[in-house]
Amino acid sequence: MVDRFWEIDFLRGTAVVMMILFHVVFDLSYFGEFDLDIYSGFWWFFARTTAFIFILIAGISLTLSYSRARVSKSLGNLRVKFFRRALRIFSWGLVISLITWIFLRDGFIVFGVLHFIGVSIVLSYSLLRYRYLNLLLGSSVIALGVYLSFFSFDFPWLLWLGFRPHGLYTFDYFPLFPWFGAFLIGLFFGNLLYPDYVRNFNPLDLSGLSFVRFFCFLGRHSLFIYFIHQPILVSILFLLGVDVISFIG
Repeated sequence: MVDRFWEIDFLRGTAVVMMILFHVVFDLSYFGEFDLDIYSGFWWFFARTTAFIFILIAGISLTLSYSRARVSKSLGNLRVKFFRRALRIFSWGLVISLITWIFLRDGFIVFGVLHFIGVSIVLSYSLLRYRYLNLLLGSSVIALGVYLSFFSFDFPWLLWLGFRPHGLYTFDYFPLFPWFGAFLIGLFFGNLLYPDYVRNFNPLDLSGLSFVRFFCFLGRHSLFIYFIHQPILVSILFLLGVDVISFIG
């Protein structure tokens, strides 16, 4: 049994590079260095494509853990393992919320990607073994989320579902509708392409190439990079003479 599938790490690493690139553009716009439109057009689409890849891979990875446990006959501990993983990721999301509230206030993260992934792991546990049901449910969740995006509401307590309240301003917002649909589609592709923890296709093996190994390295450490890349980017901008202090606190 293989330990990891290099193409999964590579795709996640590609998303890491895309995330860093977008946040470079975002920071240059936010700190007033360039007048860039990041809320529509190319960069809006680029950011959502990056997020979709991350979430799709998260769903695929969950099925790989499930398939591996099933093949090795260790399903008994899997529920506890998944719930611990979900709690850990959601807790890191709360840390991000606290940090952004302290240093940014306006736009602090209420329900960002880490909150979302933590909740999604819990919600998807009973769906891990399905293929086309997840494709159907995922497509429906995306469609409903797109529909909800045209409206805003007078109450804030369902913003995590996709009922966006009037005037919501946050730097990172990933409600279950529509993003849980991408997660469920990841479950579909994971079970379709890697049944019983075995590839159902024969990709060209590029794992020996240096740039592929580098991207795989990024993919294996994506959570750590997610945490450190923005402080590093902001520090670099500060060293280059960009006024970042007046935007903090």
